[in-house]
Amino acid sequence: MMRLICITMCALLALAAPAAALSHTLAMQVLAETNLARTEPRTYAGFLREFRTQFRGKYYVLPGSSIRIQTSEGVTAVDEAIRFLSRSKPLPPLTWSDGLAAAAAELADEQGRSGATGHTGRQSHGMRERIERHGEWDGMIGENIAYGPEGPRNLVMQLIVDDGVANRGHRINTFSPSFRTAGIACGPHPRFGNMCVVDFARGFRESR
Repeated sequence: MMRLICITMCALLALAAPAAALSHTLAMQVLAETNLARTEPRTYAGFLREFRTQFRGKYYVLPGSSIRIQTSEGVTAVDEAIRFLSRSKPLPPLTWSDGLAAAAAELADEQGRSGATGHTGRQSHGMRERIERHGEWDGMIGENIAYGPEGPRNLVMQLIVDDGVANRGHRINTFSPSFRTAGIACGPHPRFGNMCVVDFARGFRESR
């Protein structure tokens, strides 16, 4: 069995809706956005070309905001991601897994309280242990974690660009043909504002 692990360091929401429901909605939106990138990579390259125009040196400013967001590589990483997407062939979409989402939620909930980062929680432990508490996987598993960006498109673009990550591990996970299912958990983070954990597998059978 193999596993692939990587990490990026990369407002109040409507008070009428429960926080858990909002987090689940964002998680489903992140899956839909990831599947758009997988099934229509050239379309997604267009989104990154538009994103590129927001850079001033190694920082960028999102539309409607005056906050400067510093990057490690500037447009170099964005251009590399655009080239990758432009030559990528479409991949099948990922299916949703409640079991993988539950595994991801263990880490998101813990770090949402502690403010910690990384793939190993003091209480929830490592990716493999968390996933295996909720079922059996086969083939390959992997995990992406994004801290900071708001909105599904900004989050998925961050993982694809993978600024400052030498092996572009998030991008590899996102576009791995070996992964066929995923579960996602998002929530607040005391240091970075927001976070999302994405757990992938080729196959996953939930515990009964």
